[in-house]
Amino acid sequence: MTSSMTGANITQLLTPKDRRQPRIGLVAGGLGTYWPQFPALLPQLQESARYVSGRFEKMDADVVDVGFISDAQEGVAAAERLRVADCDLIVMFLTTYLTSSMVLPIAQRTNTPVLVIDLQPTEAMDHSSFDTGAWLAYCGQCPVPEVGNVFRRAGIPFRSVSGYLRQESAWERIGQWIRAAHVRAALRNARHGLMGHLYPGMLDVSTDLTLLPATFGSHVEVLEFDDLRHRVEQVTENETIERMEVARRIFALDETVVDQDFAWGATVSVALDRLVEDFELDSLAYYHRGLDGEKHERLGAGMILGASLLTARGVPATGEYELRTTVAQLATQVVGAGGSFCEIQALNFEDNVVEMGHDGPAHLAVSSRDPLLRGLGVYHGKRGWGVSVEFDVQHGPVTLLGLGQDCDGSLVFIASEGTVVPGPLLAIGNTTSRVDFGRDPGEWVDAWSASGVGHHWSLSLGNRAADYRAAASLLGIEFRQV
Repeated sequence: MTSSMTGANITQLLTPKDRRQPRIGLVAGGLGTYWPQFPALLPQLQESARYVSGRFEKMDADVVDVGFISDAQEGVAAAERLRVADCDLIVMFLTTYLTSSMVLPIAQRTNTPVLVIDLQPTEAMDHSSFDTGAWLAYCGQCPVPEVGNVFRRAGIPFRSVSGYLRQESAWERIGQWIRAAHVRAALRNARHGLMGHLYPGMLDVSTDLTLLPATFGSHVEVLEFDDLRHRVEQVTENETIERMEVARRIFALDETVVDQDFAWGATVSVALDRLVEDFELDSLAYYHRGLDGEKHERLGAGMILGASLLTARGVPATGEYELRTTVAQLATQVVGAGGSFCEIQALNFEDNVVEMGHDGPAHLAVSSRDPLLRGLGVYHGKRGWGVSVEFDVQHGPVTLLGLGQDCDGSLVFIASEGTVVPGPLLAIGNTTSRVDFGRDPGEWVDAWSASGVGHHWSLSLGNRAADYRAAASLLGIEFRQV
């Protein structure tokens, strides 16, 4: 954020969600037949393996390094250790030629996605001075087609990164797979809260609650608004005052904010934190229609402040019962790209931009300035009234990510990259942005709608489609890009 309220300041005020790091299994190997033939070869390859292990240890992940294998028996032993470790991704470093029989059991027995890497020592061999032993240290690419063929015949998805040991562009490609492992780890272990009921008539939002545990291993915790009501009734006046002070330090307050509504939103925010803690939630999707100002309507209308603060902490909290979009927001969150609840608002054919955003909860990480709390007497399309969050998104590259569902029930990641550009925005208590997709905005809407994305998606910072494509691969779902 470019204003006085920096990301570091927000972290000090809002404790980030603590979740399990991705677990990366690492195994290196080469053909043991070479070791007595070329005595200097194995020490050189082991030194390369130590360098690779050191690079992984510096990544944002827990690394399970099972060492160096030289034959099929050692491959089986490594497979057992990695199976027990329950990794989110296994990286096989092919240091020189090895047989596919050495690595196939690792992929089969661990039932874990595998990334093959082959990083030769330097950019090129010194042909004038190299003998056979020196050449073999550069021969890690040799078995890659063999392993790819065997994996395909065994029905195992194949992924690889080829390069040289200190090639930063190769390590960036490896880094994409580590970020994808963050997504797989988060979704495998996530507990998604679903509170209230479906927004009437939004058929695209409805989700089979078995689908997430069946696809990702996630848990869906079905909640009632009474679970929140009970916790709201236990919030003290001092806790409400303290939460209002936190909000004042993060948000600019518009003159339309009514003190009573602000206090109610702060009270609900405290209760939401307790709800998330009590049920150990990683995300929350909610909606309740309510009627004539009764307690449940007031609860539903008072969610926006607290849900935005939760989202800023890394616990996406989203309205309109949008479970799948909340999952997409969790995916964009854990790769470090933020991720705000989003829909199409309008098209501007003069500037060739798609105006998009949403009312309600927003992700503070994508704001270009201090976010604003605006008082609203009416929530369009919803009952109730209160405070809402408003800001414009940081200018620059963004990536949309939606979690679609096809006619066979399967889930799919759907992404599109664009650029947020400056220009006029509505001041109606919404997160808003003007996104240039480099084409006629009407044509983009047609292509985006035909992808199966649904009404909502996550808007995240940066060009992230490659990360989300890798995440879809590790999750075993399809990926589409518009």
